[in-house]
Amino acid sequence: MLLFRRAGDGLEVLLGHMGGPLWARRDAGAWTVPKGEYEPDEPAWEAARREFREELGLAPPDGTALPLGEVRQAGGKVVTAWAVEGDLDPAAITPGTFAMEWPPRSGRTREFPELDRVAWLGLDRAREVIVKAQVAFLDRLAEHSL
Repeated sequence: MLLFRRAGDGLEVLLGHMGGPLWARRDAGAWTVPKGEYEPDEPAWEAARREFREELGLAPPDGTALPLGEVRQAGGKVVTAWAVEGDLDPAAITPGTFAMEWPPRSGRTREFPELDRVAWLGLDRAREVIVKAQVAFLDRLAEHSL
């Protein structure tokens, strides 16, 4: 779910910076729409709302959902997204976590936040840092908002 709001100079979108040590020092290509995987029997829209809650620790906003379609990311993952107008304070977010072995081959498992930070970004800045395939979501949102 891509949350957006209208700002004085255009639209802003809420993106999350991917957590964990693999993304810690990256900016470009390390920001994403809050998203996740779902089972074939779960409606995609319901999964988007569930994942928003899991990744941000906040209830997804109510509002009209604007379908943004699908994109295929470089690793093959297909992402379906909807835009919803709303507002929230990034400081209020309590991200979900995931576990992974770190350092590699150490035998130790550590927990990391799914998203280590969340921010409102103008569309131009968002295009610079979002996962490359997800730029299409920003373009579709901008087209709809003209």
